[in-house]
Order: sequence, then structure tokens, then C-alpha cells
Amino acid sequence: MCGIVGLHLRTPELYPRLGELLAAMLGEMSDRGADSAGVAVYGDPEWSPYGQGCVSVTDVPEKPDLGPDVDVVQVDSTYLLSADMEPEELLDLVRAAYPTALISGFGPDLAVLKGVGHPRSLTEAWGLSKAQGWQGVGHTRMATESAVTPSGCHPYTVGPGQCLVHNGSFANHATIRRELRRAGVVFDSENDTEVGARFVAEQLAAGRDVATALKELCATFDGFYTLLVSDHDSFAVVRDAIACKPAVIAETADWVAMASEYRALAGLPGVEQARIWEPEPEVVYAWTR
Repeated sequence: MCGIVGLHLRTPELYPRLGELLAAMLGEMSDRGADSAGVAVYGDPEWSPYGQGCVSVTDVPEKPDLGPDVDVVQVDSTYLLSADMEPEELLDLVRAAYPTALISGFGPDLAVLKGVGHPRSLTEAWGLSKAQGWQGVGHTRMATESAVTPSGCHPYTVGPGQCLVHNGSFANHATIRRELRRAGVVFDSENDTEVGARFVAEQLAAGRDVATALKELCATFDGFYTLLVSDHDSFAVVRDAIACKPAVIAETADWVAMASEYRALAGLPGVEQARIWEPEPEVVYAWTR
């Protein structure tokens, strides 16, 4: 059992409140997964300055030093790097200098934070309530498939700006992992969710859109799951064919939000006027800026 939250803001007036709203949503999902948590925030001007390539790094012994052209912001145990270059170029520099570091995320306008501990304690340590932006996703974990480590935390950001969070389990993840490894894909963990994230990233890299990639995942993966996938400008949700893992979507003119349970949505502004529904099995729901 894990908890998923996601918030896609349509009204710029709400951008300064993204972190406040996301932190409250994540806190409500703490009892669905209290051993670790993670968030992805799109658009915070301090964590991921506009127009810069951004890389989030965890599990490094000291503050990264890549020269005067790379800015570094420390947020708890994560270092957020940014520079006037493409995210992939900065990522190559980080990997060359710190080959054992865990890359939590990379992409324009993106910061990814992960940690082991209670979600409420982590959001406080991150100062998440002060973050700004237009979109955020989060996950609270109750580990079932792999160790409780930062590499086992969601979101999985394995393509540029692409994040995936997952509640449930993939029954055939070991088989698909072997197939992806034969194709040259490298993994950071033994987590089944990472297999799903790598699969979606391969689909997107091949030119498919998010909806097509998620439909292909539904056709390929066995198990019970709810998935939320985001990139720089979009937000998508899909459930398996039986849809036994809980999920609720709410939508207003100002925002779209998703969570494993309604109580994570109950504090959003204007939720009383929202259209609220439970996503249908294997239907991809997607929104774009």
C-alpha cells in the first residue's frame, strides 16, 4: 500500500501556493506509506531556475562542485544543480564527476526530492510548503518490492522531465527488466516501479505520446496498479484492468488533482465546486498546460 498525490495548476495566481497545497496532500497520505517519500516540483524559481538545465542529485558524500558555471542548492540530503546548458549536458557532467551518485531527476524547471523517513518530517525538512510552480507529484511509500533507500523512493524520473509514481505492484516486472537490460537500459534499484518508469521512458523516446505509452504499459504489464505520469507540461493517470487500487480525480477551472484517497484533495481551494470521479479501468486521463 502506497499513497499518490498530484496537482496540476491552471491559474498562475495559485503558483505561489503549489508547495503548500502539495505538502498538505502528501501529509494526508502518510498512513498509506510512512517509511519514505518523494516529490517532483515543476517551476520553482529557486530550486529549478527558469531557462536552466536542472539535475537533482542524492547519495553524494559532499556538496557537488562542477565549477563556477553550475549553481548548487542544498535541500536536506538532495543537491539541486542548475546551469545554462541542456539538462542532458549537465547530467553528463554530474555522472562523470560523481559516478556513484543517485540521479533523482533531471529536466528543465524540475526539482526532485526523495528521502527515507515519515512523509510529514520530510516535507518539513525540505521546506516544501514554500515551493512554487505549476505542477507537483508526490508519493508516500510502504515498501514491498525493494529496500527502503532513496533509490527505492518514487518519483522515478528516468527521462528528461518525466516522472512516474505508482501504487500497487507489477507481477511480471522481473521479465520486463531482463528485456530492457538486454536492450541496454541501466537500472538504479530493484524496485518494480522503476521498471514501469523505464518502460514508459523508452516508449516516449521512441516518439510515442504519453497516452499511447501508458496504453502499451497496460498491455504489457501484469498486476494491480494506479499510475500517475507527468512531464514538463502534462499530467496523466491510468489504472489497471481491474482497478482495485484506489484513485480519485478532481477538476476545477483552476486545477486538476489526483490522489489515492479523497481526503488528500479535501483542502484544495474550491474543491466544493470540483467535478470529482473515480478513474475507469485502463482509461488514460491526461491534461496539458
